Amino acid sequence: MKIPAAWTASAFAAGIVLAGHCQLPLRIWIAATAMAIAAGAILAFRDHTIPGATFAVLAWFALGGTALSIERAAGPANHIPRLIAAGQLDTNKPLRWRGRLRENPIALPWGTRYEIDLEEVEASGTSLPVRGGLRANLYNGPRTTGAPDDLRAGDRVEALMRARPPRNFLDPGAFDLHGYLALQSIDLTGSLRSGELLQLIDRPPPTLSQHLARLRGDLLSRLDALFPAQPQRAAVLRAMLLGDRSFVESDTVTAFQKIAAYHVLVVAGLHVGALVVFLFWLCRRLHLSIALTSLLTLAVLASYVGVVQDRPPIVRAALMAAFYLCARPLFRRIDLLNIVALAALGMLIWKPSTLGDSSFQLSFLAAGVIAAIALPWMERTSAPYRAGLRHLSDVTRDGVHPPKIAQFRIELRAAIQWLGSRSALRLAAHADFLLTAPLRFGLRLWEIVLLSLVIQWGMVPLLAEDFHRVSLIGPFSNIPAVVLTGVIVPLGFVTLGATFLWARLAMLLAKALGYCAGLLLATAEWFSRIPHASYRIPGPPLWLTICFFIALVAVAAAARAIAAQRASRAARKQPSHPIAASEWIPAAALVALTFLVATHPFAPALASGKLEVSVLDVGQGDSVFVAFPDNRTMLIDGGGLAGSERIGGYRSGSDVGEEVVSPYLWSRGLKQIDVVALSHAHHDHLDGLYSVLDNFRVRELWIGRDEETPAFKALLSEAEKRGVKIAHQTSGSNFDWNGVSGEFLWPRDAGPVNEASNDDSLVLRIGDGRLHFLLPGDAQQRSEDELVGSRAALAADFLKVPHHGSKTSSTEAFLAAVAPSVAVVSVGEANPFGQPAENIVERYAKAGARFLRTDRDGAVTALTDGQKLSVSTFTEENSR
Repeated sequence: MKIPAAWTASAFAAGIVLAGHCQLPLRIWIAATAMAIAAGAILAFRDHTIPGATFAVLAWFALGGTALSIERAAGPANHIPRLIAAGQLDTNKPLRWRGRLRENPIALPWGTRYEIDLEEVEASGTSLPVRGGLRANLYNGPRTTGAPDDLRAGDRVEALMRARPPRNFLDPGAFDLHGYLALQSIDLTGSLRSGELLQLIDRPPPTLSQHLARLRGDLLSRLDALFPAQPQRAAVLRAMLLGDRSFVESDTVTAFQKIAAYHVLVVAGLHVGALVVFLFWLCRRLHLSIALTSLLTLAVLASYVGVVQDRPPIVRAALMAAFYLCARPLFRRIDLLNIVALAALGMLIWKPSTLGDSSFQLSFLAAGVIAAIALPWMERTSAPYRAGLRHLSDVTRDGVHPPKIAQFRIELRAAIQWLGSRSALRLAAHADFLLTAPLRFGLRLWEIVLLSLVIQWGMVPLLAEDFHRVSLIGPFSNIPAVVLTGVIVPLGFVTLGATFLWARLAMLLAKALGYCAGLLLATAEWFSRIPHASYRIPGPPLWLTICFFIALVAVAAAARAIAAQRASRAARKQPSHPIAASEWIPAAALVALTFLVATHPFAPALASGKLEVSVLDVGQGDSVFVAFPDNRTMLIDGGGLAGSERIGGYRSGSDVGEEVVSPYLWSRGLKQIDVVALSHAHHDHLDGLYSVLDNFRVRELWIGRDEETPAFKALLSEAEKRGVKIAHQTSGSNFDWNGVSGEFLWPRDAGPVNEASNDDSLVLRIGDGRLHFLLPGDAQQRSEDELVGSRAALAADFLKVPHHGSKTSSTEAFLAAVAPSVAVVSVGEANPFGQPAENIVERYAKAGARFLRTDRDGAVTALTDGQKLSVSTFTEENSR
């Protein structure tokens, strides 16, 4: 077994996966582990090698399940999530939270962020010791003043605020915000209503991690000072060197995502590799021993891990580098695949739940395909020629190379001699360099292209699943990105080091550093503007992902086997065989599977022959998805959160269209939407539609009144730019799609208005057989009264509650006219408007309607065949 660590890590990971889906008691996992170890030991003692190895793998499998079960059961009794679950803390009201700052206050374009390691909380006059992390935001504005301006990591502070656990949107496909923040040890989030509500208690001596956090804050400040007139270059350098992506503009992030180079902005393997290569080059120039070089590099990496902000990716990369550096002085040849597997195993033993983190998966998948596929292919292509270029003038070394390479050396020397004899005397002395330098450059360029191609190829299904993006230009756009990163990282740290020694030298180095950062930004922007170079798709089906990785493993196994065979034949001076069927057959299968992932030629997951109306959980906003029996689709509104806006190119909060609505549509397998309808141009209905227009092929945009507002005009402009047909819908407009009728009851006309109004909302009534659905947007009392007074056909079995259940809507007369059996209100959890109002909830209860709300029930889906109505919720489906 030449790669035992790979088998061990795979078995351990498989045990974690099973334990994650099968909630077996810890004692069962411990018993299974003990039995597998005992059976393996007995068989190994009796020289039954293969059965013994099999039980050893099974033991690691059981250990994976045991580790995850222990992690779930572990943790302090006063951990915030446990206290909340036990009902010991009421997070619905402001509490006094006390603890120590984890970082220096983080300045953001829209305010300041404070991250606090909690020590105690005061509730009802009683102090309770707690453990956990709190992220507090203080937004810019008149209330910002009053916060202490000299806080540093390690200071003990008190925050009076309402803090709540991070909440996931309760929709299929929605981003796991709770899990993402849990990996950062953030258990509570909230906003300070005033800077005066954050107070300094005392300044105890900082711990080592807090000293490092202070150093990181100092380095960030020095970096900003080097580029006062170039904020975007400074933002990119903050991300690439110290892991702080706070100031990278949203458009810049999108550009890097389009060209599949976002990893450049995330401190990880590429950055560690650049730093290690630089340190190796420097140590070689100083003629240091291998052991001393390894020790020095390990020390620098340990410091780097301590200082960088986004730690999980850098820890993974540093761990792989550490295993390599520790093994290098001891062994002549190291199998990189074993190094990758050992690093993955170490991370999983420390925290088994990390396996579910997409960043972990992408990091080790990238490293794995490099070790298993890219390096064997290099050994068969460029490596022999690079070896042949060494000591080219020494003819006695020709015999140690395979015949093809020996002939290459002979012909190259002849070419050098010919060029030297026909060149000027000054050039003749450099004929060797003039011929070999381009060859060395070309071989290195080929290796970079191969690395980029293999990495992008291997990650296709995960990128499609996690980011819903395919970048056709990625293998090529990554070349300049990787090269520039290899320059920026070491140059950046040399420049930061110079700021402590000699300011003039630091400014000189900063010019070169700024030029490289500007070139990186310009390159990313240029590639991202290439038409159709990147597009969005739904994630692949599970069976397709499994088949893809089976084919990928087969390609890797063949590549490694053939590379070993060729190396053996080369050592015996025997010619190598052409590409075998064992390699091209799985490679061809992998190409076909890649095509399926990248094109997603599968029908959407719709209930064919039925009408579906789903009210999505988009927080304090509205978004309704409608699928018709003939598989035509409609999206009414796209949600949008208050406080989420672009400030200086940076979005201050969640983009509901990108993070909630689009993932929901992708989870249904959709690539296009027949109709997008905007009820009215308030931000909680409109903002998410920009991302929907960007991510899906939309045929028509339906609107009501022309609203003379910048947001409304910007949306129409975006739709026109994408060739979307725009149509006005007013009272009397109707459609019939395969027997399902739709009629607009409001507004009366499409005439222009100066500002968006709830009472100008589109009111749509959809009928299928004897069942009807009423979708009234944010209609309030005025429009409700007019609809009731005009005797409009309002009766419906299913009602999307108007205007989030506010006191100014759902009048008794309106509710009597509709007489719904099911009513769904779209509201944000603990929203500041007190919606739905208590008297409105009581009104629906008296009317006998089943009242559902998205903040508690999640997405609500109603299905009908025209005769029967079935209603299900996200929380019901996920509790089974």
